[in-house]
Amino acid sequence: MPIIKRVTSLSDGRELIYFDDADTTLGPHRPADPREPRPRPATPVIRQDPLTGEWISIAAARQDRAFLPPAELDPLAPSTPGFATEVPAPDYDVVVFENKSPSFGPGLPAPNPHHRGRHDADAAGGELTGLGLGRELPGYGRCEVICFGPQRTGSWADLSASRARTVVEAWADRTAELSAIDGIQQVYPFENRGPEIGVTLHHPHGQIYAFPYVTPRTRALLASISHYGPALMQDILDFESKSERVLISGEHFTAFVPFAARWPVEVHVLAHRQVPDLGQTTDAERDEIAGIYPRLLRALDRLYDSPTPYIAAWHQSPVGQGHAGVRLMLQVTSPRRAKDKLKFAAGAETGMGAFIGDIVPEQGAARIREALSELDLRRDHWLRGSLRHAARCCLVRTWPGQPHR
Repeated sequence: MPIIKRVTSLSDGRELIYFDDADTTLGPHRPADPREPRPRPATPVIRQDPLTGEWISIAAARQDRAFLPPAELDPLAPSTPGFATEVPAPDYDVVVFENKSPSFGPGLPAPNPHHRGRHDADAAGGELTGLGLGRELPGYGRCEVICFGPQRTGSWADLSASRARTVVEAWADRTAELSAIDGIQQVYPFENRGPEIGVTLHHPHGQIYAFPYVTPRTRALLASISHYGPALMQDILDFESKSERVLISGEHFTAFVPFAARWPVEVHVLAHRQVPDLGQTTDAERDEIAGIYPRLLRALDRLYDSPTPYIAAWHQSPVGQGHAGVRLMLQVTSPRRAKDKLKFAAGAETGMGAFIGDIVPEQGAARIREALSELDLRRDHWLRGSLRHAARCCLVRTWPGQPHR
């Protein structure tokens, strides 16, 4: 059975999309949002910092967003008769909806008939180029929340294989759909996990930002590609694949600790082919992501005796610039440098953007490889036990009443 996408809307007009697992037990019916419609917040503005040329979103409506509510008031849980949440259904597999307190949007620019969906980012963002004082524009765009399941606690690493594949499909779907909106220049799926990162909801979830500009990090990458040449990301893959920092070598992706890791825990997962974003991955590539990603997260959780906080960031090409050499890459980073110590982006990092690494990348990679090996041993032990149990049951059924070995 395929993963099924069901599109509906909330009472205030926000789009809500259910993604049903391939092996879902849910029926097709989804109840309507029973809440009274409330007005959407005003579209924020973006202002340019003339010192860097970067655009800053001024989204005052986010100041009043939910902050670590108790479990019974979880706004991402399924609705119950006594408490209507952001998800009207009494149960769901994966759900995506527009953020009630967005950093960009809900306003979108008027459609441009000349762009026809995917478009050239520089042509679409002419107003965003250049530098000046007091420059301010509407903060067009879209911000979505993606819930990894109805459970109020847990993490991505706890998902079943089927559920993990559904989340990957949702990421790919939303990347393609949001990239087709005029004025959107980059789509960014990400997840913040853990109070140390600053999460405001415990419910396992991520977000998807559709930016009206190309982000500073990606502009820096484009500049590096322009200076080095279009083969930069392939050469990085070849260089890292020969190193002791490799963690997982798949058919379509390689996971490694980068040569110049900034954070105490940092893992990059780089595509083997020149695929610009999740929306243009194949089914086989999505299958592999759904296997590699949770395996990495489980290994990171074994580094210490409590869950590892992290930021998982999908770096994708700007919309319409797949030819520019930017290749799909996942970057997972954690500030945890010891059992009870965190690395803070303090004076040098925040003030100058100059990172100082606390852990040698090769040593960090060795620790993660050890955790992966432990996971593999546990899995093999479980499989052997399951096979022995199945064999005993088979003997009992085949020769009832007879002794078996």
